[in-house]
Amino acid sequence: MSAAYVPASDAWRTIDAVDAGFDPQRLAAAVAFAQAHETDWPRALLTEDGQLWYAVSMGETPPVSLPLGPVEDRDGPSGVVLRGGMIAASWGDIARPQITFSVAKSYLAVLAGVATGRGLIGDLDEPVRRRVDDGGFEGAQNGPITWRHLLQQTSEWSGTLFDRPDSVDHNRSVGLAGGEAPKGDLRPMRPPGTHWEYNDVRVNRLSLSLLRVFGAALPETLRDAIMDPIGASRGWRWEAYRNATVDVGGRRLASVPGGSHWGGGIFISTLDHARFGLMVARDGMWGGRRILPEGWVGAMTAPCSLNPGYGFMWWLNTGGAQFAGAPHDAFFAMGAGTHVVAVLPSQDIVLVARWIRKTSVEGLIGRVLAALR
Repeated sequence: MSAAYVPASDAWRTIDAVDAGFDPQRLAAAVAFAQAHETDWPRALLTEDGQLWYAVSMGETPPVSLPLGPVEDRDGPSGVVLRGGMIAASWGDIARPQITFSVAKSYLAVLAGVATGRGLIGDLDEPVRRRVDDGGFEGAQNGPITWRHLLQQTSEWSGTLFDRPDSVDHNRSVGLAGGEAPKGDLRPMRPPGTHWEYNDVRVNRLSLSLLRVFGAALPETLRDAIMDPIGASRGWRWEAYRNATVDVGGRRLASVPGGSHWGGGIFISTLDHARFGLMVARDGMWGGRRILPEGWVGAMTAPCSLNPGYGFMWWLNTGGAQFAGAPHDAFFAMGAGTHVVAVLPSQDIVLVARWIRKTSVEGLIGRVLAALR
């Protein structure tokens, strides 16, 4: 087993469980656990009257609960376990592109690294308005917002973007104690950098800002900078909202969302997620080629002072913040449903699981770790 191994674009090496350092029966039991603990979400992600099931489950009502982007029915559970970059186990349809919700946020964080490496973003602590002049970062509230604030979800950006006000996700703490009121209740705004909130409108403001600095559509940039170099399939796609076309240097380009809260987002296979996770696990390297700037993975996985369980759009296991039974150096791209790309650096494991119950993710990770010999 070699930590330097990365799969070719047209093939992925599998490895016997024993050769990968697993007990075969215990690893098979982990796979069976994932298959037996499918999410309780319905297969149809739109309700009969056309609302988003996910939005309705959070208490949203029309028009906010109506989709702005495409939505597809979900499949059953799927997943893959990599050790040393090779496939030690898999389950379900790992080749079908599917909606993946907030895992897309972690792709945005990687694109921010690409922009930084190209000099399109200078200091992460400089105000975004120095690079993005589209009216979105004016005034006392939005003017001081930095790239770091956007990446850590501490920006407190205030406004409406693509028909969704930032207030729709006010008080959304997502695992962090301290939600003052029900999600969507208006609250006083705080200075940028002083309050953590899981706010999808602000994530979409980051995506639009990245579009501005690249001067090119983010799906094309992701394909050219990341997905093609790591040998991803041509089946993945990043869908925009129907009302998210903006002018960029005289061209009309679609700004894609950092998730699927209101439809759209990244539709991608389990195998392509695994390639992406492996690239990040390799510190932004793919074989002998550097994909991300040196040090960017470390920056993405540095704890936010306001939420030590969060970095730059990646969930961290600081002090066991996410999963008490997982290594504290583990980090995760996670989305509703539940979708998880788990990177366990000390064990050289990348685990991708789709459509598993959120409460069962820790049990799956624990079983995979328990299968190590």
